[in-house]
Amino acid sequence: MSQINELPINALQFYATASYTCSYLPLQTARSQVATPSHLVHSHLYGDLVNAGFRRSGLFTYRPYCDHCRACIATRIPVERFTPNRSQKRAFQQHADLQTHVLHLNYTDEHYALYRDYQEQRHHDGEMNRDDQEQYTQFLLQSRVNSRLVEFRDGPKGAEPGRLRMVSIIDILEAGISSVYTFYDTTVKHASFGTYSILWQIEQVRQLKRPYLYLGYYIEASQKMAYKSKFKPIEGLIDNRWQALLTG
Repeated sequence: MSQINELPINALQFYATASYTCSYLPLQTARSQVATPSHLVHSHLYGDLVNAGFRRSGLFTYRPYCDHCRACIATRIPVERFTPNRSQKRAFQQHADLQTHVLHLNYTDEHYALYRDYQEQRHHDGEMNRDDQEQYTQFLLQSRVNSRLVEFRDGPKGAEPGRLRMVSIIDILEAGISSVYTFYDTTVKHASFGTYSILWQIEQVRQLKRPYLYLGYYIEASQKMAYKSKFKPIEGLIDNRWQALLTG
C-alpha cells in the first residue's frame, strides 16, 4: 500500500485505559479502548471506526471498554426511515428561523462563553464544567478528520447575524454524519435547541444522500443520554451487529 488512506483498521493498535470514574452512572468505574496512532485515523478509517462503535474526543478515537458493564450502546438513525413525532415537529417549526453558519473548526471567545454557561447550567456536577480554554480547544476544536462547526443564530436568513444560540460540532463521514457535541443557550424558556440540532443534522444527511446520523452512546439508566431513544427508528450496535434498538 502506497497511500495512508488505503490503510485498513487492522493497521491500527488499540489499548485500554486505566479505570476512571464513570460520567453517567453513579458509583461506577469505566475504561475506554483507544485507537492509535491517532495521526493514522484519517477520514475513511475514522468512518469505519465509527461504524464499529467508536467516537471522537479531539484527536482521540475511543469506545467504551468497561470490565463489568455494557450499558453504553452506540446508536445511529437511518435517516430515510426517520419520521419526527409531534413534539419534534413543533421543535423544528419553533426554531426554523435560526440562521445556520457552517464553519471550519475555530476558536472564538463567544463560542467559549456559551460553552461555559452551558456546562454550568446543564453539567455543573461534571468534569467539563471546569474546562479552561485549552481543554475546550482540545476537546472540540482539534480534529484530523472532516469536521465542521455549525453556528445557530437568531435572525431570519439573509439578515445580519443575531445572538448566538447554539453550536454543534459534526464530523462528515462517507456513511453520513457523526454528531460530536452540541451546546446551547439555556436561558431561553421553552426552547428545544438540542432537538432542533439533531433534526437539522438529519436533514443534512439527507441532502448529502447518505444513510446515517450517528448519535453517540445510548445509556438507558442515564437521563443525560436516554434522550436519543425519542428519535425513531434508531439502531444500536449490539453484539457487534447494528439492529433495532428497543427502548421504552
